[in-house]
Amino acid sequence: MRHESLENEDWSSTVVEPLGGAEMLEATARQTKAFLRPREITCAVDLLRLILAYCLGKGGLRSTASWATAIGLVDISNVALLYRLRQCGDWLAILVGLALASAAPKAGHGGMIRIIDGTSVPKKALLARGNNELWRIHSALDVPQERFGHFELTDQKEGEALDRIPVVVGEIRLADRAFLQPDRMTYVMEAGADFVIRAGWKAARWRDENGGVLDLVAELRKASDRGRIDQPIWIKPKAGNSLALRLVAIKKPEQAAAAARDKVRRDAQRGGHKLSQNTLDAAEWVILVTSLKPEEFTATDILALYRLRWRIELAFKRLKSLIGLKGPPGIDERSAKPYILAHLLTILLLEPFIDELEDSPRLAQAA
Repeated sequence: MRHESLENEDWSSTVVEPLGGAEMLEATARQTKAFLRPREITCAVDLLRLILAYCLGKGGLRSTASWATAIGLVDISNVALLYRLRQCGDWLAILVGLALASAAPKAGHGGMIRIIDGTSVPKKALLARGNNELWRIHSALDVPQERFGHFELTDQKEGEALDRIPVVVGEIRLADRAFLQPDRMTYVMEAGADFVIRAGWKAARWRDENGGVLDLVAELRKASDRGRIDQPIWIKPKAGNSLALRLVAIKKPEQAAAAARDKVRRDAQRGGHKLSQNTLDAAEWVILVTSLKPEEFTATDILALYRLRWRIELAFKRLKSLIGLKGPPGIDERSAKPYILAHLLTILLLEPFIDELEDSPRLAQAA
C-alpha cells in the first residue's frame, strides 16, 4: 500500500469499508482526539490517508507533505504532519482492534488453532541501538483463517507471555520454548484452552507422578531405540502444586540430529561455555509438552500440530518485507507507536488479498 494505492478507487473498498466506513472513522478519531474539527484536514478519512502515506512511504515528513499538496489532499507542513501523527496513537490502536474483530473466530465452535509468538523492530536512535532497545510486537496467528487474531505493542521491558493474548474457549495454543511458563500455562488451561509447547531439557523443574525429580535426559536415553516418548509428566511451578501435563518427544532423523548437535556445539563455542553430554543427547529430540489428552490426540497428532508453527514465521515475513515494517524513524513514543501501528493495520487490511500479492504457500498447499 504505497502512495499510488492511496490515491485510487480501491482506497474505499480496501481500507475505509473494512474499518466500518467513514462515519466509524470519524467517530473513533473524535473519541481519541486524533481529529476534532475540520481545518486543513477536512475529515478523518483524509487524515488516515495522510498518516498511512507517511508511515508506509519511503520518503520522510517533507516528501509526504509535498505529495499531499500535489494531489490536493491537504496543504500541510512537515511540522504539522508530525504533530498529527503524534495525536494518532490511540486512534490507530482502535482501528487495529476493528480490523482484528472483523475476522475474529467464534468462541463456541472449538477446533481453532492459535500460534503464539512475537517479533521486534529496533528503536532507531544511536543510544537506543547501543542499549538494545526495541519495539516488541506480541502476536497470535489464527488457523485455519491464517490471519492475525491479536497484536499488542510494547517495548523491550515487556517479555513474552503465554497468557498475554485473551483465550478463546476450545482453542489449541501453539508456542515455542520461551512460553514454557507453568503459572501462565495453568491460567490458559483454567480458561478453557489447551496448548502444545516446545521445551528444552532443562527449561523446567520436571517431576514424576510421586513428586520426585525426573531426569528428562535419562528418559530420552531409555527411549532412544524406539525413538518416541508419550507419557504423563509434571512441572513444578515457583509456588503451588505441580502441573500435570503430557510429554511427547520424537527423536529426529539422523541428518537433522547431526545438524542439531553441530548447532549446540557452535553455540557453546560462541558463548565460551562447556558443552554437556546432556545437551548433546537432548539436541537429538523434539521435546513437547501438552495439555491435550492421548485418547483425543495421538503423539503423531501432537507433532503435526506443532509443525504448524512455521506459518507465523511466514506471517512475520509478510509484515516486514511485503509491508516494509522496519524500525520507526525515531524513539519518541508519540510518533514511533503510531508508525508501527499503521503497519499492523495495513497487514490486517491486506491479509484477504495476500495470495494475489505474493507467492508463498498458504493453508491448502502447506497442510
